[in-house]
Amino acid sequence: MIRFLKGEYLYYESGAIIIETPGGIGFRVFVSDSSSLLTAREGDEISVYTYMQVKEDGMALYGFADSEALSLFEQLITVKGVGPKAGLAIMSLGTPNQIKSVISAGDAASIAMAQGVGKKTAERVILELKDKVSALPLEGADLEGVAPAAVPGTGERGEAVVALTTLGYSKKEAEAAVGSVPEEGLSAEEYVKKSLKFLL
Repeated sequence: MIRFLKGEYLYYESGAIIIETPGGIGFRVFVSDSSSLLTAREGDEISVYTYMQVKEDGMALYGFADSEALSLFEQLITVKGVGPKAGLAIMSLGTPNQIKSVISAGDAASIAMAQGVGKKTAERVILELKDKVSALPLEGADLEGVAPAAVPGTGERGEAVVALTTLGYSKKEAEAAVGSVPEEGLSAEEYVKKSLKFLL
């Protein structure tokens, strides 16, 4: 089971980062939208704590910047109805401590803000984990303003974000640039062109 990876950050690809280890093997690792790993630039050396999912039709790696985030993710996926994808969506809502604080406070509405997580599943997360997570004191323990930017991970805007990251911009920079384009219904290429004006 792959538990930890250390290597060179190559690029971002559809919700995942590609890491090349010293042995020359490239690993695709899915990360949350709020992960600090996304601030890395091409060529940076990064360390990733990983959870490996093994299914009949394949395997997938989910990566985190530290063991605390990995531990919270593993707690989340013990809840019925929360698979790795939903767990990662919840992790995208904020820092591990912010998410723990919301769970401790019993705020199911904030958990339900995660993509693909319904009200019942959010309530189940609260019910099963409320007494298991321990968060550091946090002023205003809510996720308002912490949720991922309104730049879809799919569609033309999502493709434009991916294109910008391959040009060397961090995912955060790319999302901010694409999000600054007010027009809707453009092609990915048009979003890239307009975003570059924001970045340059």
